[in-house]
Amino acid sequence: MTSLPGGSDNGARADEPRQRLVCARCGTETRTPPPTWTCSVENGSRRYFCDTCSRENLRAIEGRLDSAWW
Repeated sequence: MTSLPGGSDNGARADEPRQRLVCARCGTETRTPPPTWTCSVENGSRRYFCDTCSRENLRAIEGRLDSAWW
């Protein structure tokens, strides 16, 4: 499982507010992404995509994965 920014693995305190996550495609914001959001690491940076954008671009996302992943 991947930890979110502000999680316990990066030294953040429990009483600190979580950062808002923003969909890299449409700009939808959330404090805690639902499990339907997609996280991608591109050039060493995490990018999050909302469920709508993930669904609309599923074919392109799968096209970049090795066949062992799908």
